[in-house]
Amino acid sequence: MKIIAGLGNPGKKYDGTKHNTGFMALDYYLRKNSLTLEREKFEGKYTKQKIAGADVILLEPQTFMNDSGRSVAQFARFFKVNPQEILIIHDDMDMPLGKIRIRANGKSGGHNGIKSIIRDLGTNDFNRLKIGIRHPDNVTEASVVSWVLSQFNTEQKKLMDEAFTTASEVITDFIAGKNSQYLMNKYN
Repeated sequence: MKIIAGLGNPGKKYDGTKHNTGFMALDYYLRKNSLTLEREKFEGKYTKQKIAGADVILLEPQTFMNDSGRSVAQFARFFKVNPQEILIIHDDMDMPLGKIRIRANGKSGGHNGIKSIIRDLGTNDFNRLKIGIRHPDNVTEASVVSWVLSQFNTEQKKLMDEAFTTASEVITDFIAGKNSQYLMNKYN
């Protein structure tokens, strides 16, 4: 069993914002594969599917970004999913817009959603698919909040669409059982 979770904030107010990059990447994969998150459980919208012979849960926690771990950990415990079989998709301000990076484990890098998952899983040993949204030009706490909660402009959307295409390929490879080293070598 694998869990692939896209991170974001629920509600129309946050649709299309930079902090919802994880939701958007997972939504892209879902559309491409004619899937929907038709179920709700453990404070998350999800679907459980058999894909390429693997049992997979595709999940979008509905707990708001900073508490994503609560939903992810409940799914992991209930379905007895090893942390190494979890892939978290999230935005990363420390990377250029649209850049993709895979990590097998590590610290949160200041990302509150990842901090929450580390806390609630009790380990940092889970896979991450990070998608760059870059820092705002004038970095203050207020500008960072404003930046992550702002929409992508037309030019940025083009870069993000390319990133979502690549993210969909990463998800496909992860489901097919490709290990983190393979994914890092191929996509980083």
